[in-house]
Amino acid sequence: MRRLVLIANPSASGFTGAGFRRVVAALSEAFDVHTEWPEDAAGSRRCAGKAAADGIDVVVAMGGDGVVHHVANGLVGTDTALGIIPAGTTNVLARIHHMQRDPVKAAEALCAAEPEVVPAARISFVESDREDDHAFFSFGVGLDADVVSVAEQRPHSKLYFGPLHYAQTVAGRVFGPYRTKHPNLRVECAGERIDAVTVVVQVHDRYSYFGPLPLRLAAAADSDLTVAAIGRLDLTTTADVISRLVTRRPIGNGTRVHVWTGVDTFTIHAEPATLMQADGEILGEYESVEVTLVPDAVGILTP
Repeated sequence: MRRLVLIANPSASGFTGAGFRRVVAALSEAFDVHTEWPEDAAGSRRCAGKAAADGIDVVVAMGGDGVVHHVANGLVGTDTALGIIPAGTTNVLARIHHMQRDPVKAAEALCAAEPEVVPAARISFVESDREDDHAFFSFGVGLDADVVSVAEQRPHSKLYFGPLHYAQTVAGRVFGPYRTKHPNLRVECAGERIDAVTVVVQVHDRYSYFGPLPLRLAAAADSDLTVAAIGRLDLTTTADVISRLVTRRPIGNGTRVHVWTGVDTFTIHAEPATLMQADGEILGEYESVEVTLVPDAVGILTP
């Protein structure tokens, strides 16, 4: 029987003790299940890495995008597959891979699922001793990370209002401090240099934190990274971006927006150090990062 480690985050908005026990029972139909309860995000990553080193077949993350992000990072470059039991507010990666929203049904589906190897964006922190991080659906610097940080400060609003809460937070930042903000980011990509106030990187374009409403950067999804740099968030640029989001059109290149597709590597330099996020997890403030495509980052059990 295949061995499975279930890493759970009991603080996730959709987590219940009864649901957890039913998930364990469902997974036990196909796996030899061992459970772990890490105290923090770093612990989740360590548990996943240790499980992979011990030859565990599958590591399942039960919780929201945060625990999934850290468990997936612990499995990058290994033969151990990632399983997801969605129990958070948005569950972006689970929705991208068409997983059941109900935790028990998701567990039942994992029993017959096969791993699909997926890409990631490797984030290397230049002139820092921090280990690399990986984003599996999005990476953002500036406004994008700022919105995540502010939204997370009001967890009850995030739980009860979801996409509306994020939309309100975006509006507050765009029409607040970012309306007059001058570019402090230098993006070097494909031989070009662009100054920006925010940078958004997508590994997938199907979903965003606005629920099922996709934030599309380019006309068609590419097998590599898609990068968007916005130079200024004046009223004209903001209105154009909002219009395209609502009508599900790609943001594309505009007067103050530059989009690259098919990207495999690029760098961002910030002056001063600027907030960054990966998959909705705040990484902190850094001055320089190099982002590189990892085509075969991890295998995810998909229906």
